[in-house]
Amino acid sequence: MKHVSILVPKSKTILSSVVGPYKIFKSVNDFFLQTGKSQQPFFNINLVGVDKDTVLYDGAFSIHCDATIHDIFKTDLIIISAVKPEWIAEGIKANYEFIPWIKHQRSQNHAEVASLCLGAFLLAETGLLDNKQCTTHWAGIDLFRQMYPKIEVLPEKIVTDQEGIYTSGGAYSFLNLIIHLIHKFCGQEAAVYVSKLFEIDISRDNQNQFAIFRGQKEHTDELIQKAQLFIENNVTEKVSVEELSGMLAVSQRNFIRRFKKATANTPLEYIQRVKVEAAKNALESTQNTINEIMFSVGYSDTKSFRTLFKRYTGLTPVAYKNKYNRELVSF
Repeated sequence: MKHVSILVPKSKTILSSVVGPYKIFKSVNDFFLQTGKSQQPFFNINLVGVDKDTVLYDGAFSIHCDATIHDIFKTDLIIISAVKPEWIAEGIKANYEFIPWIKHQRSQNHAEVASLCLGAFLLAETGLLDNKQCTTHWAGIDLFRQMYPKIEVLPEKIVTDQEGIYTSGGAYSFLNLIIHLIHKFCGQEAAVYVSKLFEIDISRDNQNQFAIFRGQKEHTDELIQKAQLFIENNVTEKVSVEELSGMLAVSQRNFIRRFKKATANTPLEYIQRVKVEAAKNALESTQNTINEIMFSVGYSDTKSFRTLFKRYTGLTPVAYKNKYNRELVSF
């Protein structure tokens, strides 16, 4: 029997990231018992908090933990639930008691640790992700990179798996990580059963198609903010790094350095992401052809545009339009 500790952070926990794993692990237990593959449950599951009770969503919901970290002396798998994005700094501070407990379970009991969505921030605080790869919600990528430069972030990934440390992408993509863990611990048959029971797309491995690029404006470099505004206001034009640095009267080398420091993107990457986001919006909301949309964001080479679009979204322009266009999608 494998002991699972699903952590319940204080106050701003995302309820679904607690209930989802709990229900899925329970369903695996039912699968083993009902099929006669085992006479006892595969997982022993505890909801574990710093305190026994956590109130969520301004009192609309509450979670009663059946254990605290002081009750669990040994566990095999720790699930770090997701927290709300506006609560990162406050959430880490409020839940700091989890950190030495997680580190102890990892170092002394060889526990495996998985973070769901923005739970990666709490996992990163333990140091267990240092010099490893991880993923998290696309909306938290830039802040995560700033806070934890020793960690390699893979923003397109739905799941990462390194040496018993796991992370998942944004929001409900945690379901894919739970399926991954079930496949790893229980085998293909159990994983397929659960994916069918909960109607989870077991093959999904890229979250780029869901990302919305809003530009990184949370910095104080006014010159770079002017450059960003110019790029966003001239999405139909072919804007070059040379043109931008000349317009702002700084050397090209200095401009690139300052731009990367402020936005975590090179100027070229930023230009490309702005244009791809504009193309995505057009593909979602208009009946324009792919070529018309390509020309409208300043590209004239179909192959180059297709390659660029797929790099940032994981889908071709045609596939993206078929999936997200409001008039083509039927509900």
